[in-house]
Amino acid sequence: MVEKGSKGRKEEVVTREYTVNLHKRLHGCTFKKMAPKAIKEIRKFAQKAMGTADVRVDVKLNKQIWSRGIRSVPRRVRVRIARKRNEEEDAKEELYSLVTVAEIPAEGLSGLGTKVIDEAD
Repeated sequence: MVEKGSKGRKEEVVTREYTVNLHKRLHGCTFKKMAPKAIKEIRKFAQKAMGTADVRVDVKLNKQIWSRGIRSVPRRVRVRIARKRNEEEDAKEELYSLVTVAEIPAEGLSGLGTKVIDEAD
């Protein structure tokens, strides 16, 4: 039950880190459509995780997905998704999600869960 004064869970500005398993999301995909499909799947993942229709993918993330060509997409990718306020006055949505690359620890991606990032970072 949401009180009248408080905002809903999907309304606050927040940043989280996720590991996206692209391997399972691209299973059965044609070789020459792997990288474009991976970007679409990351968008879909961010939409579901953050509850925003407007998802913006960072250039560095796009470059990392495409770094090994169209077919050899990384199996997993660690992303930082930030839900932000839309400053444009004529925007349809009041919030948007910005998806960027998160730095990968030396141990690798195994065992990493979802991590909430404080705005001070």
